[in-house]
Amino acid sequence: MPKALLVHPDDSVATLVEPVAAGECVTFAAQAVTALSDVPSGHKVAIRDIAAGDPVVKFGFPIGTARTDIAIGAHVHTHNLATALDGTLDYRFTPSVPVVREAQAETTTFQGYLRSDGRVGTRNEIWVLPTVGCVARTATRIAALADAAHSGAVDGVHAFTHPFGCSQLGEDLDGTRSILAALACHPNAGGVLIVGLGCESNQIAALLAEIPEARRGAIRTLSTQLAGDEIDEGLALVAELVAQASAERTTVGIDKLVLGVKCGGSDGLSGLTANPLVGRMSERVVDAGGAVLLTEIPEMFGAERLLMDRAADEGVFDRTVAMVNAFKRYFLDHGEPVSENPSPGNLAGGITTLEEKSLGAVQKAGHAMVTDVLGYGGQVQRRGLTLLEAPGNDAVSSTALAAAGATVILFTTGRGTPLGFPVPTVKIASNSDLAARKPGWIDFDAGQVLAQGMEDATAALLDRISAIASGASTAAERNGEREIAIWKRGVTL
Repeated sequence: MPKALLVHPDDSVATLVEPVAAGECVTFAAQAVTALSDVPSGHKVAIRDIAAGDPVVKFGFPIGTARTDIAIGAHVHTHNLATALDGTLDYRFTPSVPVVREAQAETTTFQGYLRSDGRVGTRNEIWVLPTVGCVARTATRIAALADAAHSGAVDGVHAFTHPFGCSQLGEDLDGTRSILAALACHPNAGGVLIVGLGCESNQIAALLAEIPEARRGAIRTLSTQLAGDEIDEGLALVAELVAQASAERTTVGIDKLVLGVKCGGSDGLSGLTANPLVGRMSERVVDAGGAVLLTEIPEMFGAERLLMDRAADEGVFDRTVAMVNAFKRYFLDHGEPVSENPSPGNLAGGITTLEEKSLGAVQKAGHAMVTDVLGYGGQVQRRGLTLLEAPGNDAVSSTALAAAGATVILFTTGRGTPLGFPVPTVKIASNSDLAARKPGWIDFDAGQVLAQGMEDATAALLDRISAIASGASTAAERNGEREIAIWKRGVTL
């Protein structure tokens, strides 16, 4: 196996798949250079001389500008590479020629819960959603007692708590309400108990108004200020939901999946192993007629044109441009540069600039065509690839994916995280070392791409997704890791 990977013939750097010492030969694509210093795995070495001020190229695109002259074999990182991102941009609709993939009959299936509206859940659970942080612990107590009481009748009873719902104004309150309303409509929830206090800004009536009438039969509400014993009354309401939520799994195709794709704690190998592998899953689901959700808008900066060029039509293109530039303006209005990324963990793992991180991150979408753009709190409407407004923060963006209707989240990581979310969250390690060190966190080792090839890894991951969608537990589910986080943007009273 080569010690480094060359992603594109035009690249001026190669990425190490194992660490090298100064003077050691670095082999890549039947070529070799000598490392001028010690370089960790996941980091980059120059494979040609790069002059100060010239672009440094990876993935076939510039990932920044050389701060100084960079000699062949040199370690390329923050000391000699700088971002070139700066502010909002003007874009022109220049659709690319669609990538033609060999047509094949998709035979992959899973055992899901078919809902009356035609959607398919991967779990049949009861969800307890507090309108406001004041009753978060109450919701948790109800869910824990109900889960024990109804074990085996449904796949679980879970509370998803948050600190918001009061002292919020305008868009901030609207975002909280939209996320909770969208979660209340999720096909993985056979029933939903909404627990309110009574005096909060996020009133139960206003929340119900955002939920379609056809869904109301699977929802119960509890205003704790009006209840005698809110725990007993909450348990009685959950019992009603459990009684009507009985369902059997049935065999369906992966066209019934809604995949949310996400990366967190990326390293230099994420864009070479785990993210392209997830891109294969996106293509398989979209080609079968399913839906994929891609978010983390700031982690598109520097790679956004790749997605814009795949817009299904000019309307989708215009909405993509508006969302990207609005998110850049959000940074600038708060006095922050649009390039305020990568994170410390990303840097330690070998990612140097936001352009590099973004070019690796968008590979989770494969070559799927962009068919829709959703605002924060929106719910998936179309098959194909949908871009969803949310920040890069793991918890906030993954919650937005779940609320938008993702029934499985594919979460790639090079550093590792225990976090889990309302829907099955499949943790995919970019490197085998992480998978071996944290088996309690990781569901799939994408490091096998390097050892066994992309085709074998694609088949193995598709099988794993099918099993999890059919009821096999993820590491996060086994660990009880189920959280939501709501995007806080506005004034607090």
